Amino acid sequence: MVKKRLLLVDDDSRNIFALTALLKSRSFDCVSCTSAPDALTLLQADAGIDAILLDMMMPDMDGYEAIPRMRAIPAYADAPIFAVTAQAMVGDREKCLRAGATDYIAKPIDVDRLITLLSTL
Repeated sequence: MVKKRLLLVDDDSRNIFALTALLKSRSFDCVSCTSAPDALTLLQADAGIDAILLDMMMPDMDGYEAIPRMRAIPAYADAPIFAVTAQAMVGDREKCLRAGATDYIAKPIDVDRLITLLSTL
């Protein structure tokens, strides 16, 4: 079985560390960066990412701005992009989906839900 490659984008390195440990234990290969501009640079150079977990609230460029830019990269026009946010308020899921996210997951992350989402890759 080929490992699925995930791009984790979060401005908090502790979140990346915890998610990477969890996902590697579930046989995912993880690449990470701490800003949306860095993620865009990485995606333009690497067409081998199977899915993106994107923190929606980051300085410089938030997820609402980053998702359409990611979708503009031909290799990622239809890629699974999962919005990750601590802003779990009414309407946030819909706002993420309108921005182009495939689905939405709130922080703290429900591990079972995340694994279920990723099992469709």
